[in-house]
Amino acid sequence: MATLVEQPGAVRPPTPSKKQANAIRVSPLLIESSRKTADEVFALLTTSAAGLTQSDAEERLAKYGLNEVAREKRHGWLWRLGTAVRNPLVILLTILSTVTYATGDFAGGTVMVLMVVLGVSLRFVQESRADSAAAKLKAMISVTATVSRDGQPKEVPLKEIVPGDVIKLAAGDMIPADVRLVSCKDLFIVQASLTGESLPVEKIDAPEIEGGRQPLELRNLCFLGTSVESGTARAVVVATGLQTYFGSMASSITGQQIETSFDKGIHKFTWLMIKFMMVMVPLVFLINGFTKHNWKEAFFFSLAVAVGLTPEMLPMIVSVCLTKGAIAMSRKKVIVKRLNSIQNFGAMDVLCTDKTGTLTMDHVILERYCDVVCDENDSGLEAAYLISHFQTGLKNVLDRAILQHVEARTGLPIEQHKMVDEIPFDFSRRMMSVVIETPEHGHRMFTKGAPEAIFGRCTRFE
Repeated sequence: MATLVEQPGAVRPPTPSKKQANAIRVSPLLIESSRKTADEVFALLTTSAAGLTQSDAEERLAKYGLNEVAREKRHGWLWRLGTAVRNPLVILLTILSTVTYATGDFAGGTVMVLMVVLGVSLRFVQESRADSAAAKLKAMISVTATVSRDGQPKEVPLKEIVPGDVIKLAAGDMIPADVRLVSCKDLFIVQASLTGESLPVEKIDAPEIEGGRQPLELRNLCFLGTSVESGTARAVVVATGLQTYFGSMASSITGQQIETSFDKGIHKFTWLMIKFMMVMVPLVFLINGFTKHNWKEAFFFSLAVAVGLTPEMLPMIVSVCLTKGAIAMSRKKVIVKRLNSIQNFGAMDVLCTDKTGTLTMDHVILERYCDVVCDENDSGLEAAYLISHFQTGLKNVLDRAILQHVEARTGLPIEQHKMVDEIPFDFSRRMMSVVIETPEHGHRMFTKGAPEAIFGRCTRFE
């Protein structure tokens, strides 16, 4: 697994200006669809409950473009070379080397050109390799959604979703675009990325009849950038890409790369050298010329002073040191995309981060199963397996451990059981239930949740 280290401060702080704030918008068609019935929405988007045909989807993809929001632009090698050359110190050395060549000092000019070429080449090669490795990593990530094409469910990459597509949503799914729900059951959506609301929001498929609500408060709409906490739904895509609420927000806060403290330090140092030269070179030229009355010799001596004030090897030394740091981090499977980030990374006093897994195997293994008096009980294991198997909500580590347990799978005729209904987990009940039809055609309800919530509803136990 590799980690990407972006240049700190590569994106402007997300404080939109008044102009940018006005750019954050919701598609008018999405608002209009919230007030209509499911059939009217299908007619509005020229689609049907069976979804689009493949040919229609391809035509709309060509018309509306890929379902992508603002993203980092992939630059070519000319741009990277230009970025490496646009270093104030490199430009200063190039000017001085040109003047040195013009005065006949080929040895001095060659040394300065060699230092410039080495420094620029090291930076260019390292950043080119990092960009290629990052592109390969991103190509490995493939996120899909289940859409209905030609009446059949089909897994389609998110970027190929088009307006009019009918999608199927379940627990754990990302909302691939701005959509209007046409049917749902116990659907709870996490909208924290857009609203900051930590608790999931319940959604319904009925038309909105109340006016004056904010778009994010409309209960039959779901937005790109949110995800399904629990429940199931079918929805029709209304807006994609930059036409989505999230897309317009991303466009308004995406900016050019800004200077880091390292870049500012290089610029300050370069201007300090230039100021010294602007004072020292004319002063030396005049003093030497008036005292020795040899203005040609005074001119060449003043040029020598300018060259002597400039640290020719500094660009190469900086590039070598930063490249060495990038190589050291690459051994730890960290890709450094911009060499300047090495200096910013090293300048940190406190680094706060969050782990993405555990420090163990990152999964739970079921060792024992017992009842309330700590005796092993096969019926308890069967009940746990049935509820973990039939629930439509997102399966946690405990569910996966139960489903992978060999003893739980053997001897249990799972194909003879059928799920009748489900009450998904919510934060008021703090538990979830499934109703299952047994092989004897009876109905049983299995419930799991927080122990205190379960015990509070029980009068006896087995």
